[in-house]
Amino acid sequence: MKYAFGVDVGGTTVKLGFFSEAGVLLEKWEIPTHPENGGSAILPDIARSIDDCLARRGLTKSEVLGIGIGVPGPVDDDGNVNRCVNLNWGVFNLHEALGTLTDLPVKAGNDANVAALGEYHDGGGKGSRSMLMITIGTGIGGGFVWNGQILNGAHGVGGEIGHLCVDPSPEAEACTCGKQGCAEQYASARALGRMAERALKSQPERPSLLRQEPELSSRTVFDCAARGDGLAKELLERIYDVLGLTIAGGCCMVDPELVVLGGGMSKAGQVLLDGVEPRFRHHMFHACKGTRFTLATLGNDAGIFGCFHLALQAARNAN
Repeated sequence: MKYAFGVDVGGTTVKLGFFSEAGVLLEKWEIPTHPENGGSAILPDIARSIDDCLARRGLTKSEVLGIGIGVPGPVDDDGNVNRCVNLNWGVFNLHEALGTLTDLPVKAGNDANVAALGEYHDGGGKGSRSMLMITIGTGIGGGFVWNGQILNGAHGVGGEIGHLCVDPSPEAEACTCGKQGCAEQYASARALGRMAERALKSQPERPSLLRQEPELSSRTVFDCAARGDGLAKELLERIYDVLGLTIAGGCCMVDPELVVLGGGMSKAGQVLLDGVEPRFRHHMFHACKGTRFTLATLGNDAGIFGCFHLALQAARNAN
């Protein structure tokens, strides 16, 4: 039997999965991410953790097909990373760097793209031919999968739907990319909390359940809206409209049969679908009327599943 590793690198933790060649998740665990000193310890820590797993199981590297790894930044098909701000990484070849440390084949991808690949094969997108996944969390990411292949683009930024410009008017705070007007500024979880804070300050006389909350997060806005709070409902309508507009633009470019909503905000469940899909229908090009919507199902495991499939594809292509 052969095996493969899926490694999903986040700003706080690295999630690792050990899979059989058949796609069965045999073990998963996490290690801390250490972004200090230019993130120089991240790859050695991953290599050490992989070695520890093989030692525990009494396996040799000849039994491993390879490693798939997802990182929060642009990665091209050759494994060239073009800055991962949250990890303090610059520009380098990830295939070579981790391959040298582990003596195993490595295939890298953007974290949102590999999450999309995981949902395509094993989650909400299973059974579809083409799928656009939108991850709505602290930021907004995306990934497009066609016939089992991720669309990376020429520079590794395919699927970066959160940086579509949806409002070119001046905004007080710049997006994490340094620009203004990105969908991420108006429809992410971070944006929703910021909008709630601004709304309360600008309407000091307006009663709202949000004023009783110790923290203004996306979760508290959804909770207050569910309890009938008018201001919270208005904030969500703005989020839904921006998401609908953004997804409509993305669908004009890649025309998927299915849109999968994932990320932390997708924990709101059906209420998110019910809010976003009608706004998509309002903004969409008429020929996209057959596009279906659903929720992601793999949660935080989507990345490691997608990375496993990256490793498996690379191994099959090499033979």
